[in-house]
Amino acid sequence: MPNASSIDLLRRFAVPLLPLLLAGCSTLDYYTHLGQGQWQLLQARQPVERLLDDPATDAGLARRLSLSQQARDFASARLHLPDNHSYRLYADLGRPFVVWNVFATPEFSLEPELHCFPIAGCVAYRGYYQQGRARGAAALLRQQGLDTHIGGVEAYSTLGWFDDPLLNTMLRWSDERFIAVIFHELAHQQYYLPGDTAFNESFATFVEHEGLRQWHAARGETPPASDDHQRQQFVELVLASRERLQHLYASALPADAMRAAKQAEFERLRRDYRALRQREWGGQGRYDAWIESPLNNAKLLPFGLYDQWVPAFARLFEQEGRDWPAFYAAVAALGRLPEADRRTQLERLRQND
Repeated sequence: MPNASSIDLLRRFAVPLLPLLLAGCSTLDYYTHLGQGQWQLLQARQPVERLLDDPATDAGLARRLSLSQQARDFASARLHLPDNHSYRLYADLGRPFVVWNVFATPEFSLEPELHCFPIAGCVAYRGYYQQGRARGAAALLRQQGLDTHIGGVEAYSTLGWFDDPLLNTMLRWSDERFIAVIFHELAHQQYYLPGDTAFNESFATFVEHEGLRQWHAARGETPPASDDHQRQQFVELVLASRERLQHLYASALPADAMRAAKQAEFERLRRDYRALRQREWGGQGRYDAWIESPLNNAKLLPFGLYDQWVPAFARLFEQEGRDWPAFYAAVAALGRLPEADRRTQLERLRQND
């Protein structure tokens, strides 16, 4: 990211919002760290209603909290998302991120180092509530010859195991993004398939997009201009680079030659980005900080995960008559299929979009 949350792309591609504390762990120290971090977060929560009733509450904070409760009501009443106490609470953690995720890959591979947990399944990162711990973990992985990347996370979901609060880390977002994340995270509570990140994030992203569309329509509002086209162009650029790297790593080149070719590919990605920025975006580059900071395999991991199956879920929503409960039932039915069959069904849905 230099850190992933420094640009809007980061919540969507480098910030998997999954339950960290529910993970079983091979080391007591890490388990204790997770437990303490989650406990501190729970202890910091305050009811939003109480803050709104308090005349001492900052006016700007009160406006955002009031908006969040309107979105929270809409989510359950109109989108049929879980009706519980999540996002009815607020916590100020006094830091810019709630956790920092560490991603790692082998030097010549785009396959992540996986961490498998009882509830969340296997995920491509390990999370830390302290930035120093994340940096230390990344340093140890680099000593093992792995590529590493650290991304700050502004919010995450415990899938309904706890009442997840709104966080101060979310307040720097626009109103649009603030509401979107509430819909996205409640979608994870609605349905979550352990071990299939692309399925889970694409499902939640569809709910987020359609939920926002319905939110604006219900309020008689014109949705704000979207930057999806620019973001999609950037993502396609990175995915093309990742595909070329896949071919490179599958070759029989000696290690030194492969290492040089890897760095040449990252330089090509930077050149292609600069050309795209000049040709399509009028010289204004929203992703300059990301592209100009050090690049490696681990930094490319999250791209594509949040959007891969969004068209498939959109088609499924239409097939179910745009009926939310029927749609959620159909999503759960897909989740019960063996992985190969599930991918086949999703491909068919996407191709029929």
